[in-house]
Amino acid sequence: TLTGFYMVVVHIDTIHGDHLVRAPMTQSFDLAGLAPPSRIVAAAPGASEVRLQRFFDRPVWRAETPEGARLFDARSGAPLPALTESQVRAQARRIYTGDGKILSVRLLTKAPQEMQSREPPYWQVEFEGWNRPTLYLSPQTGELISRRHALWRVFDFAWMLHIMDYDERTDVNNPLLRVATWSAFAMALTGAWLLIWSFKRRKGKKA
Repeated sequence: TLTGFYMVVVHIDTIHGDHLVRAPMTQSFDLAGLAPPSRIVAAAPGASEVRLQRFFDRPVWRAETPEGARLFDARSGAPLPALTESQVRAQARRIYTGDGKILSVRLLTKAPQEMQSREPPYWQVEFEGWNRPTLYLSPQTGELISRRHALWRVFDFAWMLHIMDYDERTDVNNPLLRVATWSAFAMALTGAWLLIWSFKRRKGKKA
């Protein structure tokens, strides 16, 4: 009951942490002097998509490859290296809406409990604040992968209790929940039968 109450009372947008990050801005580019997309496709075998975007105030080509997203300098066509810690700090500060200072920046190769659904590696940036706001950024593109904060973590714990999945916290059809559901159903039927039986017994005694 308490878990359901919490999930209803706290707005889902707040749980998602939409208030923690700025909305992406519309981008415009001058295509003059840029490397053609065909050069990027040749440099990124298996790319399913190539598109132009902005990266730290510079235009870059983004290629979606089987290994993940890769960035290329939009003018030279040269591949860009993975982000440095200083770039990650700057990117996190740019998209974070709060004014708390950065407490820690770590490149994770093992997923923490709150990011079990996402495959590492990714950068974890923790900010100062009562709700422990945390951003997770792509090591290749600097894009926001996810955000976490105290209210989300409480929701995640409540959801775990609600669906009775104590490992992954995602399986809404796990064996334990099915056993509990069918047990509750059986108890409800038994209770209904006992109630009807008790009424019939009382009528028999009066007669």
